[in-house]
Amino acid sequence: MAGNLLERVAQNQWRAAITVLTCLAGLWLFMPLSAQQQGPMKAPAGMPAPPSEPKPVAAAPAQTATPKSAPAAASTEPPPIPIDQIIQRFAAREAEFKTERDNFTYTQTFIIQTLEGGRVDGEYRMTSEIVFTPAGKRYEKVTSAPPPTLERISLSQQDLDDLEHVQPFVLTTSELPKYNVKYVDHEPLDELGTYVFEVGPKTLEKNQRYFQGRVWVDDKDFEIVKSDGKAVPDIKKKGQENVFPRFETFRENVEGNYWFPTYTRSNDVLHFSSGDVPIRMTVRYENYKRFGVTIKIGTPTQKEEDKQ
Repeated sequence: MAGNLLERVAQNQWRAAITVLTCLAGLWLFMPLSAQQQGPMKAPAGMPAPPSEPKPVAAAPAQTATPKSAPAAASTEPPPIPIDQIIQRFAAREAEFKTERDNFTYTQTFIIQTLEGGRVDGEYRMTSEIVFTPAGKRYEKVTSAPPPTLERISLSQQDLDDLEHVQPFVLTTSELPKYNVKYVDHEPLDELGTYVFEVGPKTLEKNQRYFQGRVWVDDKDFEIVKSDGKAVPDIKKKGQENVFPRFETFRENVEGNYWFPTYTRSNDVLHFSSGDVPIRMTVRYENYKRFGVTIKIGTPTQKEEDKQ
C-alpha cells in the first residue's frame, strides 16, 4: 500500500505542475490582447495622468536681458537677506533708474478703446516723441493724434497724469515713505527670479495720484521688472465719476544696466453708475535713445543723415 500511495502522489504532483504551466501559458497569450483593448494604462491613484497634448501658454513681452536661472515655482522660504534691506536696495536702484531714464528719448504710443459685444466702438490714439530741445530741456512732442471716436468715456487730466507717472511705476527712495510695502514671496518670472511685493499708499492726499497693486523685483539687479495694479483713488463726486482700469506694465533691460518700461496693457471693465464699459488699453514705449546715443530697443527706425 505504501508503494501505491507514493505513485498516486507523484501522479497528482505532475498533473498539478502541468495545470500551472497551462494557466501561465494562457495568461501570457492573453495579456497583450487585453492591453491593446484597454488602451493606455491609467496613472496610479494620487498621481496626475500624463497630458495628451501640450497647451499653449500666453506669452508676455520677451525680455532682452541675458537669461538667468529661476526656481521652478514660487517659494515660501524667507529671502536670504532681510526684507527691509531688499526694499531699501530696490528703492535706491529705482532712484538711479529714474534719473537715467530722464536722459533718454523714446516714442510712446497710447491707445484706449471701448468695446461693445467684444467689438471696438470707440478709440483714442496718440503717438508722441519724448525729446529734448537744443538747450537740453525734455518735453513731449505729439506726432499723431487722429480725431477720437470715444462716445461712452472721455479722458481726464488724471488719465494723462497716470499715463506719465503711474503706469510706468517707479518706487524710489524719496517715494517709499508714501507707501506700505509688504513682501509676498519669491517666484520665477520668465527666466528671472523675482521678489514679489504688495504695494499701496499709506494715505490718499488731495490731488495726488498713487499706484496700488504688486511689483516684481529682479533678485539680482534689485529693480522692478513688472507691475500689476491700478491708479488710485477713483474719483466719484456729485455729478462726476472718474474711474481707472487695472493694468500690467512690463520692462526690458537696456544696456545691461536698467530695466525700462516697454509695454503696458489693460483689458478691464469700468464700473459707472450709468452702466459698465469694457475697455482695452495699450501703451508702447519704443526706440529708447540716450540723448545723442542710439540704444537698440523697441521698433527700429531709420535715422536721417545730418544735412550738410
